Amino acid sequence: MPSPPPRSDAADLVAWYSEMGIDVALDEEPVDRFAEPPPKAPPPPDAPRARPVAPPPPGRAPASVPPSDETTREARTTARSAKTLDELRTALDGFEGCNLRLTATQLVFADGTPGSRVMLIGEGPGRDEDIQGLPFVGRSGQLLDRMLKAIGLDRGSVYIANIVPWRPPGNRRPTPQETAVCRPFIERQIELADPDFLVLLGGAAASELLDSPEGILKMRGRWREYDTGKRRIRAMPTLHPAYLLRQPLHKRLAWRDLLALKEAIDAEAAT
Repeated sequence: MPSPPPRSDAADLVAWYSEMGIDVALDEEPVDRFAEPPPKAPPPPDAPRARPVAPPPPGRAPASVPPSDETTREARTTARSAKTLDELRTALDGFEGCNLRLTATQLVFADGTPGSRVMLIGEGPGRDEDIQGLPFVGRSGQLLDRMLKAIGLDRGSVYIANIVPWRPPGNRRPTPQETAVCRPFIERQIELADPDFLVLLGGAAASELLDSPEGILKMRGRWREYDTGKRRIRAMPTLHPAYLLRQPLHKRLAWRDLLALKEAIDAEAAT
């Protein structure tokens, strides 16, 4: 988590905590986590000794976290069985292979208009999205709306989704296993939505769907191709709105990417 910027009062600090996903207080009193722990009192002489717990057999995952390859196969089968976006949403809502659904308030599937020429994909929902059940509705979503408006688009003319459809606890990044389990669903969602252009918001979405190890600052601004297996879709990686809120000077880079998107849309419409 990035260090908090200098704040003049408690209200600003609380606002920063909220942006970082810290929305629950665990203790009433502050705790010094760096203090030496108090020495443990020795057990009474007649106290029974706890039996050591045997470790699980090698190669066997805990019951609450199925092996990633097995779960991914199940996710792929479930996703491929959906013939429409509505069926995919129902299948995803009933899928139990990702433990993020146990801590999230609800599924955050999509917003906008299916079948739009432009589909935007982020990494995962935050606190506001988890509450409302829609992607990009918090501060970063408000910025995204302004970005779209600047090139003549709005939520009614695009389709918006995330790699991971459930909010990770505390707004942490999804683990590689969680992302791998959810990937078949977003791949099927792209295939069923069938856009002409993909806008990949942030490094997580771009690297996952384009299978690229590059950072977003190297990937952004260059057209790539995403292969659905049936057709190739032009994909533009760009900076995530949440990143732009923290680094406003980089909005000029995102603006260049949006202009390239608008130019591509207009050129295709003219042919």
